[in-house]
Amino acid sequence: MEEIEFYLLDVTYDVVGNEPHIIMWAITRDGKRVVIRDRSFRPYFYIILHDNADEQSIVSKLKALSEPASPITKVELVDKYYYGKPARALKVTTVIPELVRKYREKAKLISGVKEVVEADIRFSMRYILDKGLRPCGWHLAKVSELKPTKSFRVDGEYEIVEGLESLENANPPKDLRIMAVDIEVYTEHGSPKAERDPIIIIGTMTNSGEARQFAASELNDKNVIEEFTNYVISIDPDIVVGYNNNNFDWPYLLERSKLNGLRLDVGRRVGVPPTTSTYGHVSIPGRLNVDLLNYAEEIPEIKVKSLDIVADYLGVMKRGERVLIDYTEIPKYWNNLSKREVLLRYNLDDIKATMGLAEKFLPFAMQLAYITRVPLDQVGAASVGYRLEWFLMYEAYKRNELVPNREERLAEPYKGAVVLNPIPGIHENVAVLDFTSMYPSIMIKYNVGPDTIVAKDMCNYEEHYVAPEVRHCFRKQPPGFFKNVLTMLLELRKKIREEMKKCPPESYEYRLLDERQRAVKILANATYGYMGWAGARWYCRECAEAVTAWGRQLIKKAIEVASKQGLKIIYGDTDSLFATYHPDKIKFFIDIVERELGFEIKIDK
Repeated sequence: MEEIEFYLLDVTYDVVGNEPHIIMWAITRDGKRVVIRDRSFRPYFYIILHDNADEQSIVSKLKALSEPASPITKVELVDKYYYGKPARALKVTTVIPELVRKYREKAKLISGVKEVVEADIRFSMRYILDKGLRPCGWHLAKVSELKPTKSFRVDGEYEIVEGLESLENANPPKDLRIMAVDIEVYTEHGSPKAERDPIIIIGTMTNSGEARQFAASELNDKNVIEEFTNYVISIDPDIVVGYNNNNFDWPYLLERSKLNGLRLDVGRRVGVPPTTSTYGHVSIPGRLNVDLLNYAEEIPEIKVKSLDIVADYLGVMKRGERVLIDYTEIPKYWNNLSKREVLLRYNLDDIKATMGLAEKFLPFAMQLAYITRVPLDQVGAASVGYRLEWFLMYEAYKRNELVPNREERLAEPYKGAVVLNPIPGIHENVAVLDFTSMYPSIMIKYNVGPDTIVAKDMCNYEEHYVAPEVRHCFRKQPPGFFKNVLTMLLELRKKIREEMKKCPPESYEYRLLDERQRAVKILANATYGYMGWAGARWYCRECAEAVTAWGRQLIKKAIEVASKQGLKIIYGDTDSLFATYHPDKIKFFIDIVERELGFEIKIDK
């Protein structure tokens, strides 16, 4: 037995024989790429009981459902919370993850069962949450070394013995290997079709600066794909980046490989090609595939999201200094040998731009994975709602709170933020006043959440907060799940920003902390909207509606305060006011808003 520290890339699982094996893909402190197994973890779910239910009768009926392929190994009575209220529940443990949903459906039919929950949580994510793991973070474990198999392309294989824990350190390994990939396709008939149009160039670049291009022989791409596959294996990248590679490059490569009788064997699991997985991302065994377009799509200022325009906007590569070729023009350049070099330069510029965007986006993406606990290859493809939800699920686990099921429901609209009509004309000396974390602050102040809302006929002003206009009621005490989580998030962001002050602004540590506080800010600000999202586990349209109602009230009251101070409001939107800039009046206005309205507001510009 030995103790190792490792940087977690991804978590998957295998069923070996009749036993699930958690597989952690990782990098050790001494730079070894390794696989770490855990054979001790088992899938489980919870059954919430009715108050008068005969638990022993239900336990007996559950055990009678047990199947030899995946027996129910344990049923235990546990005390949990559900929407903040005490709940009697049975924890049902089995063996094979795929059987959990089957048992769930049968358990629902047992008399005395109120609800079955946490049966729809993916086994690999269940492991991450239960063990408190952080993708893109360092961990410590006691392990035993295993005899190498021929299944993995790694430097070592280990098995967990005991003591798996996060070291709460997100500094990436110094030798982290990153590869950018971009393909060019020959098509004479509109949009490229994999069954018809071959790949003529595959361009790659590593974060060490090595560029390599693989060009087809005429229009036969079999050798190109083979050479590319061998090269990926020889470089052995930890992260593979591309631009729209989830929707184009990888699906196209997979289809062309199949047509050529090849297996696109580019991962660390021998013989297993990439597959389309959760959230539509392409999963490469043992490597993290990141589509940088996911992050470009989150920049509202960029209307056209093409690689060249995004790279130009972010200062990675100027459009005027690179080769630009429309895909419809590619045959013309390929068929003319004197122009083929231009096409190769175009592909080279694409991979340089892709690697440049990786340098811009990956630090944030890695912090987002670390904070949300969603692996790097998934977190970009996941919507903001899913990112936040995994974070909430971990917080629920810590607090002994059961996670609600995801349900199919129709989206219900609700009134949004106030937007003032701007005063026409050109204005000078304008101050932009921003409420600090307005919506999270409203949720904290008024204890908003699906576990604190009460029926309107039970509402009174002594014990409840009542939202203006919509009249939804929330109990004042005790603090709800969302209030506790948001308070923790805002305190965490404040702590991170304090740490930033200790670091030189040009240092790597400063940038890492800055990206982390940005990830925390995004999660906090997404919380109110999440509750109004039809796909949310903690769905509560009334909660989202109440938050925006309090937001509108706050903006209106702030405008009244401004008017009394002689400040002219030119425009207002969501959580900001644009006012004529009078330093003394602005300062007095800020003091009154914070003292009388109870919310922090500051000059942004």
